[in-house]
Amino acid sequence: MKSTTLTFCQIEYASPEYDDSLRLRYRILRAPLGLDYTEEQIIEEWDSYHFGIYDQNQFLKACLTFKAIDEHTLKMRQVVVDQDVQGQGLGKILVSHAEHWVLIQGFKNIELHARDTAVPFYLSMNYLAAGAPFVEVGIAHQKMEKHIS
Repeated sequence: MKSTTLTFCQIEYASPEYDDSLRLRYRILRAPLGLDYTEEQIIEEWDSYHFGIYDQNQFLKACLTFKAIDEHTLKMRQVVVDQDVQGQGLGKILVSHAEHWVLIQGFKNIELHARDTAVPFYLSMNYLAAGAPFVEVGIAHQKMEKHIS
């Protein structure tokens, strides 16, 4: 990004910052597919780990969510970068900071379902494709994994 001050932070569920993340995720990931969040989907995120990057004006520019699969593995979900800063490296900053948190917390593995358009991004971050591509929410996806050490 240009000479901007960025702040990486953990986002508390049901906080104003969490609401920011829902709005960003909806606008970039769900609205283009004609999808909305159900109350049940939002409630299911209570035990997830949420992270974001805010700019100097306190606007959320990127966020992601982790859900524990087991004591060693997290599933990364809903990774999004606002359209006005896409292609400027913010996604890599977000994922790198989140991976550092994962390591500190003692988790060993991250898995995710990448949209086909995001696979090159995750490959560049040393994630590996696992299994055959599949369709999820009407879009081609690839399961990807990374061991964190």
